[in-house]
Amino acid sequence: MGKVAAGLLTLTLLAACASQPTVTAPPPQAQAPRQEAPPPQPQAAQPAPEAAPTPAATVATDETVRVALLLPLSGKAASLGEAMQQAAQMALFDTADSHFQLLIRDTKSTPEGSVAAARDALAAGATLLIGPVYGVDAKAVAPVAGAVPVLSFSNDATVADTHAPAGGTWVLGFQPQDQVSRVVSYAASHGLTHLALLAPAGANGDMVEQAMREAASKAGADVTRAARYLSTQKDVSDTIKRLSNFDQRHAQMAAAREAAANKDGKPGPAVEELPFQAILIAEGGQRLKEVAPLLPFFDIDPGPVRFLGTGQWDEPGIGREPALVGGWYASAAPDARQGFEKRFNDVYGQRPPRLATLAYDATALAAVLAKGHKAYVRENLTDPNGFAGIDGVFRLLPTGQVERGLSVLEVTRTGVTVVDPAPTSFATTPAAAAAPTPNTGS
Repeated sequence: MGKVAAGLLTLTLLAACASQPTVTAPPPQAQAPRQEAPPPQPQAAQPAPEAAPTPAATVATDETVRVALLLPLSGKAASLGEAMQQAAQMALFDTADSHFQLLIRDTKSTPEGSVAAARDALAAGATLLIGPVYGVDAKAVAPVAGAVPVLSFSNDATVADTHAPAGGTWVLGFQPQDQVSRVVSYAASHGLTHLALLAPAGANGDMVEQAMREAASKAGADVTRAARYLSTQKDVSDTIKRLSNFDQRHAQMAAAREAAANKDGKPGPAVEELPFQAILIAEGGQRLKEVAPLLPFFDIDPGPVRFLGTGQWDEPGIGREPALVGGWYASAAPDARQGFEKRFNDVYGQRPPRLATLAYDATALAAVLAKGHKAYVRENLTDPNGFAGIDGVFRLLPTGQVERGLSVLEVTRTGVTVVDPAPTSFATTPAAAAAPTPNTGS
């Protein structure tokens, strides 16, 4: 993809540590970012601040830059919030200098708690809000933030709002639209131009179907079949049977066998071919493991038909389901994330949740912009060159969406392998994004 643009932010990886309860402190001669207490924060070894930048968007080097991290540290999502806080601490260790202060606030897993946390952080001088995690919380915070930008962890596209003259809300969560577009385009480039969709009913399924049809149209492909089912539906066998015309095709096969057995010279009926070469299965987790084996049972075999997926497939042990082996899905490049997960486990003694990398990348982005004396204004946040983090290259768009460079991965029996690497830079100016579709995700 060419040389990484000069404005690209590269996040240094933390060296592997021995298993300890907290992040290891740097050498004593290095300075550390000032932290609020409680909770205690890790220290960071960093070089001296860079030379003063252009005057348009600078922060004086003798001032502390305060950024708030809004996470659910109590309530129903407390375990997720704690892990994301730990990931943010790792980012501080890697990237922050002594002028950067992270104000950690508990959203209490509710919109009301999120608003209170945001107000408290703003009163303490926060010039950027990172979080909250969920779309409903981010929507509650937006009116309170005013001219202070919000980098939410939600993947609800309707949360994005940058229409105000200043401030705005961005959606950092992983967007299924990008993943669908990437894997569909890749499949079409390999001659798979007749596609099918199997997805649950509802807003998420609508979003995936719309993205698939748009991506197929751009790639010169067609969505020839689409089957939807209720998310509460325990058995989707009938849906898959209709998708594959199972009853009709088996009747044709039986008639053909009977004609051959009669040897009367009369040809049997032709057996209808499946009208698609690949099928996108918009599921993940246990539901994916339940649905995938049904497809071969109803004659949608993973040999003749390529199975496609989204980032929901990105979980350990996916290759243990034989029907998914050989399937393609789009997700962040795995190498950097695997290194991050190992370091996280070494430091905190547990595997991080998938959203932990978002907390790392958002905190590192804020810290490095502060170290470069760049204020959190739209011009700097939406640098078209983008940034490079644990989840690969990404850039904040003027629409409030986030564009990510994604890999295409193939499922193997022992894990996944990259069949088409993610880009390492953005070569073009961001295109205008379509109007967001409602999302029931986070």
